[in-house]
Amino acid sequence: MSRVTTQPEPAEGQELAIPADDSGATEDSDASAAATGQPRLTVAAVARRLGVAPATLRTWDRRYGLGPSGHTTGRHRRYGPDDIARLEQMQRALLRGASPAEAARYARTAAAPLPQRFPAESEDAPADEVGDGALMSSGVLDDEHEIKFDRAANTGGRGLRLSGAGPRARGLGRAALALDSWSAQRLLIESMGSDGVVRTWDEMLCPVLRAVAERRQRSGAGVEVQQLLVDCASTALRSVIATAPAPVNPRPVVLAPVPGEAQELELIALAAALAANRVGHRLFGAALPREGLASAVRRLAPAAVVLWSDQPHYASPRVLGDIPITRQRARAFVAGAGWTPEALPAHVELLGSLEGAVDRVVETVVG
Repeated sequence: MSRVTTQPEPAEGQELAIPADDSGATEDSDASAAATGQPRLTVAAVARRLGVAPATLRTWDRRYGLGPSGHTTGRHRRYGPDDIARLEQMQRALLRGASPAEAARYARTAAAPLPQRFPAESEDAPADEVGDGALMSSGVLDDEHEIKFDRAANTGGRGLRLSGAGPRARGLGRAALALDSWSAQRLLIESMGSDGVVRTWDEMLCPVLRAVAERRQRSGAGVEVQQLLVDCASTALRSVIATAPAPVNPRPVVLAPVPGEAQELELIALAAALAANRVGHRLFGAALPREGLASAVRRLAPAAVVLWSDQPHYASPRVLGDIPITRQRARAFVAGAGWTPEALPAHVELLGSLEGAVDRVVETVVG
């Protein structure tokens, strides 16, 4: 038999924690539906629909007035379509980095008519929630109700330690904790479209990846969050590669992990950044064996080869000797934390940050 679990109510300015399962709560249809005949949902049903905890919905109701319309004392709480529309607008703003107070203001401004019940001044509603203007301290709403944020804003965070991170990184963190792959991918794609691959990697994706890894180390849980975030990032980065303009270099760049290396996301980010700079490449995954990599280099006659490794165990200079780089007159690069500069042959160059790696490869291949 399932046990209903709840979460403590999030304090103002804090990020939502991982959604709790409320499958034990009743989902019976409200026998006294609204006069319009539209179905009304229970707190548990709406919580599962939005991917938040039931306790979070109760907090949004008490603190911001985003509760069920027409709720009366002694009756089960039921949310109608307009109520759910407001909550979906709030969630949309949260995923894009707004604080709960700002997201609630956005929901009241951009969504359907306001519910009839509002928090009294004697309740815990923050002073900055009085009124329903569209202006937000970390951004504004334009005429089409799009959310635009100031990068300097700090929206807080409890689920992940994202001190100093911008609103977009916090929105990505919320989506990852909620296991919301669609939102995570859209946030990454939108950011790369406006800010580029390198900036999205440095300011949005890497802070969240580190925070998720640290959270897993602290708690021992959350492997599914980490895996989903990596998969979403890979999908978003590959979408940049798939839609990139035609390359300008006649000889491609070969990008491959060292055989045996399981991690490859940083290499995919390099491939996406190169593609955005119109540098043609051939990206191979971690499953490519050593003989396959050597065969690919022989057949492609690339302008450059970049081997990536995160683990020193796999980053052996002997791997470089098995690849016919010198016979193809290709520039040899290595990247990743696994390499030791002192152990590299003289003709092999170690790349640093993603931005530096992109600049160096573009300079070498395109000029």
